[in-house]
Amino acid sequence: MKQFPDSPHAPAETHGWPPISVVMPVLNEERHLREAVDMVLAQSYPGEIEVVLAVGPSHDRTQEVADAIAAADRRVTVVPNPTGRTPNALNAAINASRNGIIARVDGHAMLPSDYLRVAVETLRETGADNVGGVMAAEGITPFEKAVACAMTSKIGVGAAAFHVGGTAGPADTVYLGVFRRAALDRVGGYDEHFQRAQDWEMNHRIRQTGGLVWFQPRMRVSYRPRPNVKALARQYFHYGRWRRVVSRTHEGTINLRYLAPPAAVLAILLGLLVSPFFPLALIVPGGYALAIVAGSALTGSGLPAAAKTRLPIVYAAMHMSWGWGFLTSPRRLARPPRSS
Repeated sequence: MKQFPDSPHAPAETHGWPPISVVMPVLNEERHLREAVDMVLAQSYPGEIEVVLAVGPSHDRTQEVADAIAAADRRVTVVPNPTGRTPNALNAAINASRNGIIARVDGHAMLPSDYLRVAVETLRETGADNVGGVMAAEGITPFEKAVACAMTSKIGVGAAAFHVGGTAGPADTVYLGVFRRAALDRVGGYDEHFQRAQDWEMNHRIRQTGGLVWFQPRMRVSYRPRPNVKALARQYFHYGRWRRVVSRTHEGTINLRYLAPPAAVLAILLGLLVSPFFPLALIVPGGYALAIVAGSALTGSGLPAAAKTRLPIVYAAMHMSWGWGFLTSPRRLARPPRSS
């Protein structure tokens, strides 16, 4: 279990506002990193802010950009993440940080100016160990706009509040997160076994150890969706694959919402396989196709025509990829038992 002790050189509170460490896992973020860091440093937050960038082995100029940002601003520190994996990066950045409040921010996230202020207010008001808000998907191209629509729709992603919004309150998990360092220390930080779903998995451990995870809809973070079908399918395939690993690691954490995509994949495959012998079986894949077309018409009413025509493809890619990833998740990915 990792320990993340406060640094003896952590700054004191400024006018009652605690200093915050913003940790950012960074890989291939040359295009967006400088803007993302600028938006963190420009926060309307009265307390001190430090930024720790954990940079993986990128294929672009991310390392150069990160080093240049740190050289120009003493509030920014760069640490290496040789594995390139997100949970490793987060733990490395947390270990290098100094403060009692830790905010996880992605290298392409666009924070609203009051994000950290609202987070600290919410931590104080609720006593939560972690607070987070809405993953506000925003697209530019027609395909990205279709994905953004699907990612904020119950048809696309179910009823998770951090996707579709809702009222403030306790949650299973939230997007990104602003944590009390004591909670991260209590649960040992991010489990580096989980290449994906590491946020959900750690929030589960926070809740299992008596902590509170709180959804705050006022904390909206802009998110840029995947740009094409291949990238989207790969993303959701790995979501499904690693969510199955979480369910094997933590019994009782799966529910009907998570089982719907794999059930749909199985039903469609079965219908297609038996249709040469039993043509009525085509009702299943045909019914699914009609359902997503109807769902697209319902949820995509405000989209431009070019995005609206792509929406059924987006829904199908998300559902089928997540379901297939869940079904084919190999047991070799199971988390090894923790050493005592």
